[in-house]
Amino acid sequence: MTGTGAGTVTNWAGNIAYAGDVRRPGTAEELRAVVAGSARVRALGSGHSFNEIADPGRGGVLLSLDALPAEVEVDTAARTVRTGGGVRYAELARRVHAHGLALPNMASLPHISVAGSVATGTHGSGVANGPLAAAVREVELLTADGSTVVVGRGDPRFGGAVTSLGALGVVTALTLDLEPAFTVEQHLFTELPLDGLDFEAVAGAAYSVSLFTDWRDPGFRQVWLKRRTDQPAPRFPWAVPAKAALHPVPGMPAENCTGQLGVPGPWHERLPHFRADFTPSSGAELQSEYLLPRHHAVAALHAVHGIRRAVAPVLQTCEVRTVAADAQWLSPSHGRDTVALHFTWADDTAAVLPVVRRLEEALDAFGPRPHWGKVFTVPAAVLRGRYPRLDAFRALARELDPAGKFTNAFVRTLLTD
Repeated sequence: MTGTGAGTVTNWAGNIAYAGDVRRPGTAEELRAVVAGSARVRALGSGHSFNEIADPGRGGVLLSLDALPAEVEVDTAARTVRTGGGVRYAELARRVHAHGLALPNMASLPHISVAGSVATGTHGSGVANGPLAAAVREVELLTADGSTVVVGRGDPRFGGAVTSLGALGVVTALTLDLEPAFTVEQHLFTELPLDGLDFEAVAGAAYSVSLFTDWRDPGFRQVWLKRRTDQPAPRFPWAVPAKAALHPVPGMPAENCTGQLGVPGPWHERLPHFRADFTPSSGAELQSEYLLPRHHAVAALHAVHGIRRAVAPVLQTCEVRTVAADAQWLSPSHGRDTVALHFTWADDTAAVLPVVRRLEEALDAFGPRPHWGKVFTVPAAVLRGRYPRLDAFRALARELDPAGKFTNAFVRTLLTD
């Protein structure tokens, strides 16, 4: 979250100016009083969304949890961690690793908030790795009247409670599953052709795999394999090993990226693409992402290739990852093993939006679900048809937030026919 000018607060990218009254409670009691005493509330997270999902609208409260104590309670016997709603992954990972434990996966940036990430369906990569929400075993919500509701696995409401778009209440804490700490090596390759691509073999070549292209030429300029050292060494005969460290955006220095070239390191210093001690100072970019059934991966990539002359001029980089199916009702990976096509655009909304619309048309046949926190123009009526458990989520929202305190214009378009 960034302040720009008198009283103006924007998201990290600066393309969204929030209209609400910003509150930063410092204690649980202050938080409860703000929520109970406000007519409309949206929690902000770390401000890494690129659309109006967090905007409470004029007269509402924009709630930041970054002034609350950064609670992280590790249970080494149970292999779980309870983390406060304002904690970011970089801090959580450091504290968990100190106990000899690990999260199963992380996103490319470690600077994002845990609660905001799982609420929007954020993910890392790996054919066997679900989205970040897959590690959640319990969520604690502060509801409209200031009371706390705890929803855990086994509760019939759990499928809607984690990836909830902030529409059920303020997430005050999450409990996550952990596993023993592990070591990871990053092996980078270059010049992977699109023609003849065996996507299943490539995506399954390591614990986590990312493909990068700028769509100026066919194929992928970079492939990042993140190999757990307790698993077999990757075989990757389809591309050329990189000779130097690389940044995902062509021409950018690699010094802020996590260790590469096969140098082993702890999980939290290799699973993200960027170092935790490098805090992005500005968001001179826009982002879109579309998640679709993995068996459509090659066809979808060829569809993008078909419009690459429109895409490339406004694109910084495109990343292709995989996500295992999960059961969260509003997860973009709900019920299907997924390929995720992520686009980091130039910071030019007027130039980007027409390309986004053309991209959505090219991918439409594959039933893509956009990432909830990115730029997209898919009509709400179309989105509603892509989530088979949407009615169950609507019922849960009516149960926990009957007056719609935690909704906003973005959420209402989804929940209203």
